[in-house]
Amino acid sequence: MELTDPADLALVDALCAGLPLVPRPYRELGRPIGLGEEEVIARIRHLIEVGVIKRFGVVVRHHELGYNANAMTVWQVPEEEIDRLGRRLGAVPEISLCYRRRPAPPRWPYNLYCMIHGRDRQWVGEVLERITRECGLDRFPRQVLFSGRRFRQQGARYRLCAGGQ
Repeated sequence: MELTDPADLALVDALCAGLPLVPRPYRELGRPIGLGEEEVIARIRHLIEVGVIKRFGVVVRHHELGYNANAMTVWQVPEEEIDRLGRRLGAVPEISLCYRRRPAPPRWPYNLYCMIHGRDRQWVGEVLERITRECGLDRFPRQVLFSGRRFRQQGARYRLCAGGQ
């Protein structure tokens, strides 16, 4: 679906900056574009239903919450097992992100990725070992990459957003 309604275009552009941290964020979001709170909610709901907005969620700035031990773990899993194992990982509460990527052999053969955020590396390591055993991933090659420095963290940006590509 192509957006042509100027109000929908303005609303999506306003959403790119995120919801304001106020008691009535939808009212505040709609104010500069001339939409009331209920209309903003209805339009967002419609844009989700028709697939213009695919995901509507929170971007948590985990460092500010004290989660400084953040590990991206990657495995080299046979293609025929990746969907099953990815679903198992995705159901683990401690995992905040789980996805598949195309490997780039020979230097980077990994195709299954997950992220665990913790307050210290020991806890993350213990959780990771438990998850690896429970999900049957201990038989596959893996790498654990802890974050060293955060350069940027924000939600998605789109061409239609101010500052988008």
